[in-house]
Amino acid sequence: MRNPHHRAGRLRSALLAAVLLAGTALAVGLGVGRPDHAAAATSLKSLADAKGRDIGFALDPGRLSETAYRQIADTEFNLVVAENAMKWDATEPSPGQFTFGQGDAVASYAAGGGKKLYGHTLVWHSQLPNWVSNLPGPDLLQAMRSHITGVAGHYRGKVVAWDVVNEAFADGGSGGRRDSVFQQRIGDRWIEEAFRAARAADPAAKLCINDYSTDGVNAKSTAIWNLVRDFKARGVPIDCVGLQAHLIVGQVPGDLQANLQRFADLGVDVRITELDIRMPTPPSAANLAAQAADYKRVVTACLAVSRCAGVTTWGITDRYSWIPGVFPGQGAALIWDDNYQPKPAYQAVKPLFHELGR
Repeated sequence: MRNPHHRAGRLRSALLAAVLLAGTALAVGLGVGRPDHAAAATSLKSLADAKGRDIGFALDPGRLSETAYRQIADTEFNLVVAENAMKWDATEPSPGQFTFGQGDAVASYAAGGGKKLYGHTLVWHSQLPNWVSNLPGPDLLQAMRSHITGVAGHYRGKVVAWDVVNEAFADGGSGGRRDSVFQQRIGDRWIEEAFRAARAADPAAKLCINDYSTDGVNAKSTAIWNLVRDFKARGVPIDCVGLQAHLIVGQVPGDLQANLQRFADLGVDVRITELDIRMPTPPSAANLAAQAADYKRVVTACLAVSRCAGVTTWGITDRYSWIPGVFPGQGAALIWDDNYQPKPAYQAVKPLFHELGR
């Protein structure tokens, strides 16, 4: 994903106390101390743990000093993905000069809280340093391999899975590859080369391809399905497919579960990797109710597919969502609002983990 849209400001102490009290019954915690045992026992994290599924969020480690953010992060999630800290511009801004400070902060937070760490992303056409974009084909291929080796090798044994390649396919109905610098200068084999390099760098991590607008059965998701089928037939290492699920209220594809299942039938895991469901702002009560129903549809679809490893939301709170900066007049896409109040979507999702397996 792109850099999130940041809105300035911190909660005042009086508002923070009120928010945290309001969230007691919803596992946000009591007061500003540690969440109580009753709240922790009914959090999304505890319910997902009990069912062997992941419930994740995209983390900006700079937010962990904010009390309400930290309490929800600690209590509600069992998987963490770096929002931006493990992308190419953050980890190798100059050739061969790796910088892991922010990525290590995410990894340390995950390890300290007993959470899984999901890697995002090794190769993406966006957020590339200029030096990468300027390389000719043979040098670009070598730089890509070296970058994967450096980053995946650094986090070897810490990351449960990697988005090895992100957003490699074109929008629209062509089903073709995106005309990225990698596609232009390396050709069709660049994706395979990336996956082989990732397997060599970390043999234990699951290797995923991740993309958006692939939630239903369409030309783009079918192109990825064909790639996965080809890789599995030829022994190219691939273990999972990520569906980003950046959705709009009222537009969850009716064939989402069938789409997840057809990938699973190829012998790979599937994940909802970057879930948010946007609406016009300010949000109306009707749209919040529709959003809750949509979140329920997405999570239900994942839980109905045995190889769907889990669901990750792209952030915690609407306060820091990327959406208003990219889609003006849109937002309110996550399950906690600007003031860390749990929204109807939270109430809609939580019971699903109770129901799983009954």
